[in-house]
Amino acid sequence: MTSMIGQKVILKRHCLGNPVGTVGYVFNEYPDFDEPDKMDVQVVFQNGACSKFSVTEQFLFLKFESPMPEYAEYKFKNVMQVRRDFESHYWKFGG
Repeated sequence: MTSMIGQKVILKRHCLGNPVGTVGYVFNEYPDFDEPDKMDVQVVFQNGACSKFSVTEQFLFLKFESPMPEYAEYKFKNVMQVRRDFESHYWKFGG
């Protein structure tokens, strides 16, 4: 299975104060509770909010765009590190 770390996503629905069309990046993945052969993801959005998405929620909320090689090697440690990385502009969300 190919890793989704660094995958660029676009919100298909309003979520965590972000409107439709907001950019996010997958920073973590782990086996889905109901379907262990599939992966859930955690995403950081351009407003700094982070969320987990089950396989079902990914279908409802996320449009997967191109993988971003510059983020593919991100090593998730904890959400505090994600916050620090966000605040130091690790992810480039653009306009």
